[in-house]
Amino acid sequence: MNMKYINLALISSLLFVAGACGDNDYTELDKGFTELALNVSSESLKLEEANHSLDAVELTWTTGQNFGTGNAISYTLELAEAGTGFTNAYKAVDDMRQTYSWKPSVESLNTILCDHFGLRPGDAIDLDVRLTAAVAGMTELQTADAAFTAITYKPVTSTLYLIGDATPNGWSADDATEMQRTDNGIFTWTGNLTEGDFKFITDLGNFLPSYNNGSGLLVYRTEDSQPDEKFHIDEPHCYKVDVNLLTLTLSITQTEGITPPYSTLFFVGNETDWSFRQMTQDPLDPFLFRIGVFFEKGGEFKFGTADGSWENMYKAAVANAPYTDTAIEFVKGYDPDNKWFLSDSETNLAYKICVDIRPGAERMLMRLFTPYSEMYLVGDATPNGWDLGNATPMTQDPSDPNIFTWTGYLNTGELKFSADKKDDWNGAWFMASSENEAPTGTEQTVIFIDKSDNACQEQYKDISTGGVDLKWRVTEAGTYTITLNQLLQTVVIAKE
Repeated sequence: MNMKYINLALISSLLFVAGACGDNDYTELDKGFTELALNVSSESLKLEEANHSLDAVELTWTTGQNFGTGNAISYTLELAEAGTGFTNAYKAVDDMRQTYSWKPSVESLNTILCDHFGLRPGDAIDLDVRLTAAVAGMTELQTADAAFTAITYKPVTSTLYLIGDATPNGWSADDATEMQRTDNGIFTWTGNLTEGDFKFITDLGNFLPSYNNGSGLLVYRTEDSQPDEKFHIDEPHCYKVDVNLLTLTLSITQTEGITPPYSTLFFVGNETDWSFRQMTQDPLDPFLFRIGVFFEKGGEFKFGTADGSWENMYKAAVANAPYTDTAIEFVKGYDPDNKWFLSDSETNLAYKICVDIRPGAERMLMRLFTPYSEMYLVGDATPNGWDLGNATPMTQDPSDPNIFTWTGYLNTGELKFSADKKDDWNGAWFMASSENEAPTGTEQTVIFIDKSDNACQEQYKDISTGGVDLKWRVTEAGTYTITLNQLLQTVVIAKE
């Protein structure tokens, strides 16, 4: 036998195998003359949001043929309104290999029909479907057709808010209490409700549309002329509120409330030489922990849950995160050990840090703090009473601008501190940690509320800062010395 012909035959076989590797989904690379066919699982669809995650329809097809070449086959699947000749077609599958089906979810198909074809909720459309198969290296195309009809739905809102005198933020549509969305149409919220009425709105700043009380079920209200029945709370308590807008049902149950996973939090880093400095738990919101720090060293920092323990810590989401990065992660063990990093140019400055440890909604909020240059005593215990324009000034410490002092006579009555004397009373205030708190003569925690600062309000999820008005109550008149530290948020009100 001539070896030349044997080698040529061997090379020819190898080239055939190499060319066939483009479509390795089937062991038989020669598809022969299989006719391309397209199948639709259902020819009539009524889409409903309650089934949003389920498959709306399944389109499957045969491989078609590659004319004995062994070359790969690519598929394109198009949807178009019936009778349009596939103008304005939507490509569900675009030139894909080894793909033999397409099954969109109910939500995905509804979005396609509304966004691409311009359908409105409740509209029906007849769709033509065309499948095109193209063999690599060949100009001849194979096609198969099918058709189905679909009816769209209107998705319910993706946001929902509590509003009413029973809710934390009252009847302000601009400041309504946001609920947490857990799935399409399903919302939940846990917090304190007082005696009073409430309903639900879908958009901040707008009283309509709303969901109201329809004999215990939710009813959708879009016009002022429609009944405006509310839900009512008889007993002040912590409640869990669950709403399902797909079934228009509402569940309100009393609960003991969600408590923070930790009652202590510690700031630790280069600035503390890696010793643990305890933070202050916010008296208004126990999920918030605060600390004021004048950074001299800068460098890395993170937050511990137990003094001296390097486990169970709250850390940055990435290494060397800037202090403006609010993302925070709870790490049970030691790794990852990402920290925030303060550069040299950001040191020799004061910062206030607030850490929110709500499970699933943790945040690290850190802001540069510029000390107020003035501070005033306000209240009927002070020399000038409630006359804010003539409030009693304190003296700023020349060596530390964060500290103010005052010595003088206090009457019996109420006391708080103003940093700006805003005549509408919606300015910056240093207040007691509870109503009618008695001065102890020792260091006490101070709450800082700037009612004109949106960033201050954003730290409190379930409390309207505009309604916070806590004061000390002096029960024994006499001469007092007061020392207020606005960075550390502490005060000493000591009777001489």
